[in-house]
Amino acid sequence: MASLLIVYHSRTGGSRQMADAAAEAARAETDTRLMRAREAGPDDLLAADGYLFCAPENLAALSGEMKEFFDRCYYPVLGRIEGRAYAQMVCAGSDGENAARQTARIATGWRLREVQEPLIICTHAQTQEAILAEKTIPDDDLRKCRELGQAMAAGLAMGAF
Repeated sequence: MASLLIVYHSRTGGSRQMADAAAEAARAETDTRLMRAREAGPDDLLAADGYLFCAPENLAALSGEMKEFFDRCYYPVLGRIEGRAYAQMVCAGSDGENAARQTARIATGWRLREVQEPLIICTHAQTQEAILAEKTIPDDDLRKCRELGQAMAAGLAMGAF
C-alpha cells in the first residue's frame, strides 16, 4: 500500500484542523501518517511515497517550527527522495504566498514533484487578538483539505505519482 506522510505545525489550531481533515480523507486509500513537524524526521520522509506539508504563515513567512523541520531533515534525505510527490497547505492570516514559496523552494531542492498548487486558507486574522486566538477553519475550507488529502492518496494508490 502506498504511504503518505503529512507533516504539520500549528500554534493556534488552524493548520492542525487542515492536516487532520486531509489525513482523514487520505486514510481510505493509503497508509497515512500524520506527524507534528517537531516529531517528524529524515527516516519518516524516507519511508513515505509522498508528502503533504501543512503550516501556518507567521510574519509573512513559513512558521519557524516547520522551517526547523526542513532544516533538520534537508541534508539527510538530499538525493534520496527525488521525484516523490508533494503538495502543501498554508493557514494564513493574510495571503500565505511567501510561506508557500518557501516550502516550494525547499521541495525544489529535494527535487520533489509538485502535484497540486498550494492550498492557502486565509483566516483574515489581522489584529493581535485575532492572530493569537484559537482558529476554527470553516467547513467549506476543511472540505478543500479533505479533497486534497483524497487526491494525494488516490494518485499515490494508482501509481500516478
